[in-house]
Amino acid sequence: MQAMVGQDAPFDHGREQMKILAGLEVPAKAVERTAEAIGHDIARGEQHEVQRAVQLDLPIIVGAPVPILYVQMDGTGVPVVKKETEGRKGKADGQPAHTREAKLGCVFTQTAWDEEGFAVRDPDSTTYVGAIESSEEFGKRLYVEAWKRGWSRAEKKVVMGDGAEWIWNLAEQHFPGAVQIVDLYHARQHLWDLVRKLHPNDEARQKAWMRVHQKRLLDKGKIEKLVAAITSGYSNNPAIAEKIRLEADYFNRSAERMRYPKFRAQHLFVGSGVIEAGCKAVIGSRLKRSGMFWTVRGANAILALRCCHLNGRFEDYWEARRAA
Repeated sequence: MQAMVGQDAPFDHGREQMKILAGLEVPAKAVERTAEAIGHDIARGEQHEVQRAVQLDLPIIVGAPVPILYVQMDGTGVPVVKKETEGRKGKADGQPAHTREAKLGCVFTQTAWDEEGFAVRDPDSTTYVGAIESSEEFGKRLYVEAWKRGWSRAEKKVVMGDGAEWIWNLAEQHFPGAVQIVDLYHARQHLWDLVRKLHPNDEARQKAWMRVHQKRLLDKGKIEKLVAAITSGYSNNPAIAEKIRLEADYFNRSAERMRYPKFRAQHLFVGSGVIEAGCKAVIGSRLKRSGMFWTVRGANAILALRCCHLNGRFEDYWEARRAA
């Protein structure tokens, strides 16, 4: 019970829940220690599975073919105690870091689309993995989850994310051959960031610029023409010139991942809203509340426990623990 309330809410709130719902008097520290201990145990089991994957010793998952299997990934900052950011640079120049990036991945399936042809996610098909760790370690963790969910049986495999380089490095390494799609709304945001630099405080010109560059070029997957249009603008301002260069490079690198009409013709998702919502629901709602500061070890324990619960595997964990 302490593990359950500890993964869901602040530990002191968990103490109150234990008293109200079970009539048990336990200190908040006991909820914290118990929840983190169970989380650590779950995380150890996950690491064992990762090591099996590294040794190519994963079990064959038998089942029916999966029409479309998606893998999405993203990262979000988690506030941590000072010792966890020593030597790390913050977002602002000269300022120390106050957060560590927690990476989150999700796997879900799709078997249908609506009357207009838009993809429909299968109900209750989403599972999560997450941790504060290197992209190399996270890639192995996400691969194991995808394997559990039937990656080897998927008729169509899709990897989605924003433009972060680590995401596409992992896609190439662990999910070769998958369809790769950059989140359309993230790509649009890049255009908005650029046009606000080009035409500051001029909303009318911004909207007119976006009508051409977004609706006629980006949304239609004409990325080479989009890059040509972006780079045709000349600026004497070094900061704006550098922004144009960076955005042109961003779209150039991901051109094949932005063929949105092609993806929509296959009834695929073009937005990574599932993982963005997951960052809020799985990580933000528990680890990013006001006044919270975590150790990496503590945050990872709660993340492991939380994912286990949200994935519907909490009872399986206890059954395996009893059997051991």
